[in-house]
Amino acid sequence: MQAMRAKLLAVVLLSASVGMLVTAPLNGQVQKVADGFLFVEGPIWKDGVGLLFSDINGNAIYRWSPDSGTSVYLRPSGNSNGLTLDHEGRLLAAQQGNRRVIRIEVNGSQTVLAAYYKGRRLNSPNDLVVKSDGSIWFTDPPYGISPSQEELGFYGIYRVSPTGDLQLLDKSLTRPNGIVFSPDEKKLYVNDSEARVIYAWDVVSDSTIAKRQPFAAMNPAGYADGMKVDGAGNLFSAGPLGIWVFAANGHVLDTILVPGQTTNCNWGDNDRKTLYITSGTTVYSIRPNLTGIHDSRRGGLVEPRSKPLGSFPNPFNPSTRIGFNLGEAGSVSLVIYDLLGNLVATLIHERLTAGHHETMWNAHGLAGGVYLCCFRSAGSVESRRLILLR
Repeated sequence: MQAMRAKLLAVVLLSASVGMLVTAPLNGQVQKVADGFLFVEGPIWKDGVGLLFSDINGNAIYRWSPDSGTSVYLRPSGNSNGLTLDHEGRLLAAQQGNRRVIRIEVNGSQTVLAAYYKGRRLNSPNDLVVKSDGSIWFTDPPYGISPSQEELGFYGIYRVSPTGDLQLLDKSLTRPNGIVFSPDEKKLYVNDSEARVIYAWDVVSDSTIAKRQPFAAMNPAGYADGMKVDGAGNLFSAGPLGIWVFAANGHVLDTILVPGQTTNCNWGDNDRKTLYITSGTTVYSIRPNLTGIHDSRRGGLVEPRSKPLGSFPNPFNPSTRIGFNLGEAGSVSLVIYDLLGNLVATLIHERLTAGHHETMWNAHGLAGGVYLCCFRSAGSVESRRLILLR
């Protein structure tokens, strides 16, 4: 038994060191794309160029592609943070150091889109998103500047109209950070970074927001950061532990565990099915297979489809459903260990028929944290991390 505990602990430590994804319903493995930077942010995929991302403290924007690796795209970058593209494919950057939002023209020149509000300098533009009408929406917390440098006295959410007018939309958040629209653009999501709460507003007349409501929260210590939404309306938010995935109704679908302080994510590659993630000094990628989706026709969450080993929800509190496929009848063991290798629960230890099987684990009375779910059959050994929130 001691040998088994040591082996399990080694698996956990190895997974942590390489950033391996071991949760479900998101399957795959987090791969290191590039590292050695100071603090990365703002990934955006540009066809014909590759992945662009900011190194805030390195005062540079880098380019990476599978064919040519990593190279400097722009230096100095004004300590750029969030990046995106306008409808003409031009790069937009929230410059934390220069305290402005810019557009980089085809000839390389820079056009300032927002730097002052009513004659007072912006704080530190952080992240931005482009609406279908061409307007640019961005957040402006005070990261990177001292209190003595602040001129506004608040931290806003802004809109730059297609004609260049700057409009303050909201100033109620303490640290507005990640910003994204729902697929139909009827909702605007912005998170309050240090509170780790995501808020949703109704978008009114395409240019104003109203009826702020809490959408979701992340309990572990850390920060909420950049966000993206997929075509099904699932929201991907950087936060404690990695990337949190929320259904359109605010329910947690899963967390992609990522080493370091995770700052942002975005879809890339020609098929836009690879999720690129910036975290600390490193850029990662993963090809997730999201099996829990929001179905507006049913008004709720569709249960995950069958897969080798998965749990739903994850993170969870206090219970989660664990499912697996068995290719042929045989003996099955499904057990839960803590990260020290101590046996916490034996859920299944019997012979089962071929097919899909599910069981519930109720973690009532256990401390919050990461647990290891281990599945063993005659032809398979798998493990998944389960995150219990308290």
